[in-house]
Amino acid sequence: MTAIRLATIAVCVAMLTGGCDSSATPPTAVQTAGGLPGIAQRGAARVCSTGDYRPFTYRDPQGNWSGLDIEMAHDMAARLGVRLDVVPTTWANLLTDLNDKCDVAMGGISITLNRAKQALYSAPYLRDGKAAIIRCADAAKFQTLADIDRPDVRVVVNPGGTNADFDKEHLRQAQVVTYPDNNTIFDQLIDNAADVMITDASEVRWQANQNPQLCGVSLDHPFTFEQKGYLISRPATDLQQWLNQWLNIAQNDGTYAALSRKYLGAVIGP
Repeated sequence: MTAIRLATIAVCVAMLTGGCDSSATPPTAVQTAGGLPGIAQRGAARVCSTGDYRPFTYRDPQGNWSGLDIEMAHDMAARLGVRLDVVPTTWANLLTDLNDKCDVAMGGISITLNRAKQALYSAPYLRDGKAAIIRCADAAKFQTLADIDRPDVRVVVNPGGTNADFDKEHLRQAQVVTYPDNNTIFDQLIDNAADVMITDASEVRWQANQNPQLCGVSLDHPFTFEQKGYLISRPATDLQQWLNQWLNIAQNDGTYAALSRKYLGAVIGP
């Protein structure tokens, strides 16, 4: 039985009419349905993504999407039997856009208690943590967080996400400089406009592999413990349960392993 058929049955049960006579239900009931019934009604899974956080999500200047979580989103939609609609968002507007425009948000999203107050999470699929990326030429200068948190150190950060939260909580002396474009923010290090950026170890590894001038700090022992998960708009507990089952299958049939090797260089689990 397909996921769409299951979703249709869920709609019928919710009607409590003893049948699927659409005339017994107000026209707006299906139109405003969320979760699996809403996806079934639209024939599309709407996924919010920032497009600026490689290797998980990237939107190029032509509007083409790529990344580990974008490919996972395609797999999710295929197993639901619907098309995938990727909706651009920003870190600052992630939760608002999720609840207004999307069914799921995907793209290297860290699991936080604050976000969990406002939306549902899938089961975690990747373990991560905050680490620093610097110019390799400065590797000897920045070995610890204490080395970074000094008045003469310029720390660049993208606004609205957990990187900004970390800097606000942990940096007392360093100069924290906000830079709005997460796609080009690492050029600030290369161009010597900043000294350090603190972000997720998974992103540090990817960026350092792309540019030999950049090196990571504390990759094996990150400053924090974090996990990645997919955000789900409330109150779609049926979609949350389906996503958890899909993730379990994808992590055991080779789907996730292949994408993790492709984008992260190794199979990194929760």
